[in-house]
Amino acid sequence: MAEEAKDKWTTYMAMTTILIAVCATLSTFKGGGYSTKSLLNQTLASDQWNYFNSKGIKGYIFEAQLEDVTFRKSMLDQTGKGAVAGKQYQQQIDLLGKKVKKFEDEKKEIKKKAEAFLQESAENKLHSGAFGIAVIFLQVSILLSSISALTKRKYIWIISLFVGAAGILYFLNGFFLFF
Repeated sequence: MAEEAKDKWTTYMAMTTILIAVCATLSTFKGGGYSTKSLLNQTLASDQWNYFNSKGIKGYIFEAQLEDVTFRKSMLDQTGKGAVAGKQYQQQIDLLGKKVKKFEDEKKEIKKKAEAFLQESAENKLHSGAFGIAVIFLQVSILLSSISALTKRKYIWIISLFVGAAGILYFLNGFFLFF
């Protein structure tokens, strides 16, 4: 009779250990996946910031040209000579002004994309971190269950259930981020 009772809790211990091991495996895979997504989004954000900077440099070149042409036109206007040249300067000023505005608008869009990638990266880090903590708790729970099986001590298994429950809570948090 005592043998049946002992076998019953060891059967439950084996089943719970299997469940916890499955959750640990899934946590490892999901955590790794989120970590990879985080790194990818961080890289994409970095690429966008580099693109933003290159647009800024190109925009600066057009701004410098605009200042130069505007200065030349003002010098021409002071002399009162060259109405035809003044028109050409004004056309060049208008063209350069449009290019400067275009680069500023493009930079705004690039900045939005870069910030979105950074936000996505941060969110993926949160998921990955929760799964990482889950793996720790679940591994400790498996370890305690193994010790319980070797020593035939039921109270160690019960402790492992509490540790495993914390691991499963973090496992679920990895999906939903409820804390």
